[in-house]
Amino acid sequence: MADPIALALREQFHSAEQQRETSTVGMWIFLITEVMLFGGLFTAFSVYRMSHPAAFDQGSADMEFWMGAVNTAVLICSSFCMAMAVHSAEKGKNGRLAFFLILTILIGLVFLGIKFTEYYLHYHDQKLPGIVFHDTSPDAAYVQMFFVFYFLMTGLHAFHMIIGEGILGAMLFRTLLGSFSERYHTPVELAGLYWHFVDTVWVFLFAIFYIPGAHMK
Repeated sequence: MADPIALALREQFHSAEQQRETSTVGMWIFLITEVMLFGGLFTAFSVYRMSHPAAFDQGSADMEFWMGAVNTAVLICSSFCMAMAVHSAEKGKNGRLAFFLILTILIGLVFLGIKFTEYYLHYHDQKLPGIVFHDTSPDAAYVQMFFVFYFLMTGLHAFHMIIGEGILGAMLFRTLLGSFSERYHTPVELAGLYWHFVDTVWVFLFAIFYIPGAHMK
């Protein structure tokens, strides 16, 4: 059987190590652009929250706190499984790599299932801004603005999760084909970086949307 590292080395690189370092730098540059994207949204949210804290606390009180907490635990578990997948790839244990990739994918699907169930509950409670929104408080307009940020930012995060599921599916497919070895597993490492980034973003989303109004339940 041909050596996977020989098949994976592109002609523009002198060595596998150079290719790995270049790929890693490229992924970090991509993640920096993602930080800028989410950072802009977090900044806008902070400005509105400082201007209308009571309304945003009221919006936070309408969150399904237990769902957010469960999803946070779910993603922490998924990060652990992804870390184990990368570790298995480094050791050249493709069976364990496939197992942990499948586990990570399944846990990610659990997260998405809970998230979209939560979206349905918000729709049922008439908290969908611009479409079906009902609030009788004096700060109703700013409560609605809270939900604008909520659906925009958590929806963008869910979109990244769906992309991550596709990436992990591709990694699993390549694992089953025997594309990775102890010497070559860079794509798995890069997929892990992306997955950990998406999980980290959720921790901050949970902090700003779910925690502030938890005491008002």
